Amino acid sequence: MQDYAKLHIVAHHVAVLLGATPSGSPFHVVPVGRVGEDEAGRHLIAEMAAAGMDTSQVEAIEGPPTLFSFCFQYPDGSGGNVTTSHSAAARLTAEDVERIAPRINRQTIALAAPEVGLEPRRRLLELATERGAFRVASLTPTDVAEARETGLLGLVDLLALNEDEAMILAGTKFVPDAPEPFLQALAATLDAERSGVKVVVTAGSRGAFAFEDGRWSERRPPTVEVWSTAGAGDALLGGVLAALAAGVPLTVPNPYESTLSTALDLGIAVAALSVTSRHTIHPDANLEAVLRFARQAGLALRAPLSDVV
Repeated sequence: MQDYAKLHIVAHHVAVLLGATPSGSPFHVVPVGRVGEDEAGRHLIAEMAAAGMDTSQVEAIEGPPTLFSFCFQYPDGSGGNVTTSHSAAARLTAEDVERIAPRINRQTIALAAPEVGLEPRRRLLELATERGAFRVASLTPTDVAEARETGLLGLVDLLALNEDEAMILAGTKFVPDAPEPFLQALAATLDAERSGVKVVVTAGSRGAFAFEDGRWSERRPPTVEVWSTAGAGDALLGGVLAALAAGVPLTVPNPYESTLSTALDLGIAVAALSVTSRHTIHPDANLEAVLRFARQAGLALRAPLSDVV
């Protein structure tokens, strides 16, 4: 199994779905981070460039190694990973993030994602706020308390969580067969942090929930043969962000069933394709493959997504 960091997984899917190029035409995906001055770091930079990303802001540094992680998987396909903490990625600073400031504008989607510290993530969101960009953040369970205490959630337009992170934030348990109390508690918590924030919550085989304009939307995934769920939530976020960048809304009121029409729908389809691979990035994932997979799964392509693909 090949494992990748969260930013790499999300950015990869955004790049391949949008047909991004390092030159920025038609879409520009610019990861900001650090890798070690080692073989793994050089390999990752080459993979990012091959996917269409501009790697000019990924710095290889001497000393700490490239972020290392290993995955574990249970017989039912669920699992997780263990990631090193003293890596080159952890050395990214707020000052490093300043380098990207001239590229941020109102057309930018700025994603603040682990596995770097909260300080540089906060700085990215501050720069995005100053320049009118759309601000997105994902958290780990250990980030949630500090993110609330420091007001980081007030700098976010879209918050991406898995069910564990969402339960910590909501202060109540997620019950798959009766999710309404959990969803209400989470919406109330987030509204207290920042009115109008959008939320995407991944919930494994239950699918995903999205909160927008005071309403919750739900999408269940198609039935597939699961090889590994590792990276599926990050793949979902990549699909959502790619659709948003193309002008597709996150949700629509009263959606049709079994359709591919919104950003949430595309995210679900990308995640469902992802779990059919042993790797955290499906080696064949691109827009054509996702649309073909969706058709085979019985999902009908509809507007507004059909207007841009």
